Amino acid sequence: MVWAVVYAGFGLACAVSGTPPLYLGSAPGPSALGWGVAGVGALSALTCGAVARYGLRPAWRVLLWVLCVPAGMAAFGLLMDVITLVFGQGVDNGVAAANHALAAAGALLLAATARARSVRRTPDAAVVRAPSAASGPVQLAACAGTAAFLPYAAMKLVWASGGTFAGMTCEEMLAVSKRNGASGPWLALESWGLDATVLLAALGTFLLWGLVRPWGQVFPRWTLWLRGRRVPRWLPLAPALTGAATLVPYGVFGVGYAALATAGVVTMRRGDFHSSSDALLVAWIGMTAFAVYGAALAVAARSYWLRTPSRPTWSTAAAHASPRPDR
Repeated sequence: MVWAVVYAGFGLACAVSGTPPLYLGSAPGPSALGWGVAGVGALSALTCGAVARYGLRPAWRVLLWVLCVPAGMAAFGLLMDVITLVFGQGVDNGVAAANHALAAAGALLLAATARARSVRRTPDAAVVRAPSAASGPVQLAACAGTAAFLPYAAMKLVWASGGTFAGMTCEEMLAVSKRNGASGPWLALESWGLDATVLLAALGTFLLWGLVRPWGQVFPRWTLWLRGRRVPRWLPLAPALTGAATLVPYGVFGVGYAALATAGVVTMRRGDFHSSSDALLVAWIGMTAFAVYGAALAVAARSYWLRTPSRPTWSTAAAHASPRPDR
């Protein structure tokens, strides 16, 4: 309810002041989108109020899921905002970044409300569940998501280590990064032979396997003072859902465009590369990695959501029990 009121007020402020709440790259969208943001917030507030007063009826549940769609779409770009902030580059637009963050939080809250049980169980009825691994198909999806990043990481490491790929040398890629406004930490990593996106891919792979393995539910021994404690449910799910919501559409549309360019239907812009064919090669590698990994992340996040109750109780015996594959 609080989020819905804040989001409605944010959209209203954007609409009244003529400030675009969404950007497409560096191009601002129409300020009238603020009314749409306000509408989503207002309808969410009314729906949550009805749920609080009358309970989670089927109609309210459906409406909550419907509201998740525009909220999720408005959150597109949050991952890029986080990455640029981590490496000290700053976001393209503060209002758009705030909208991304608010929309992402709303999508998570609306989905959590829609999945809530109509009848709350008492503490005595709480189920003690052992940490469990995901099912075989879900773990295969995690393997596919990991493998999809290997060509991407190899390409980036070739450039970072001073090699040449797709006609571009290490020096040329460094010049492109500087021209595009890369931050000091980003350039420092490249000068040390490290690529920031490869490090992020490694963290993403760690997150992916944490979602499908038991150590993603209870901190393992190597986490020192945290070992044996339950992992907060939001800790892996928040970045996983944010990443999936960004990478899946970005990767799928990118793969589709690359396929059209390969078929000669459209022309691939060469951008900073020496030829369109070089740009197309890099696009296939990057977009395939984003699409496959994003889909695997979505599958793993759903499995984790289903395998971890919202308020679980872990016993010491359960935490050390042999894991069994679940959903």
